[in-house]
Amino acid sequence: MKHTISLKQNHLFRRLYSKGKSAVDGRLAVYCRKNGGSRSRLGLTVGVKLGKAVARNRTRRRIREAYRVNEARFVPGYDIVVVARVKAGHSRYRELERSLLALSDKLGLLKKEAGGR
Repeated sequence: MKHTISLKQNHLFRRLYSKGKSAVDGRLAVYCRKNGGSRSRLGLTVGVKLGKAVARNRTRRRIREAYRVNEARFVPGYDIVVVARVKAGHSRYRELERSLLALSDKLGLLKKEAGGR
């Protein structure tokens, strides 16, 4: 991830939950807030309800990869937290990617395409 760093501090997660904008579907919940910088920060949360460590790590890797592949489409300067729901553990990579992009678009995190769509 070229333009994104990890978000790891607990107080930043809590601030996003309380003061950030959010969008939710069956697989993911995405929280975002401008951070005032030129780089974005990405945090991932995968709860114990999703399964054992192997399943949680697989889901985390899939979400991180979906973000990495589409990173150029995201507007820089945001703190983003992606919370995986139980259904995410049973979802394929393409479904997670589609869900992440749809929620990000709903929150205005994706750059406007030049094609005028």
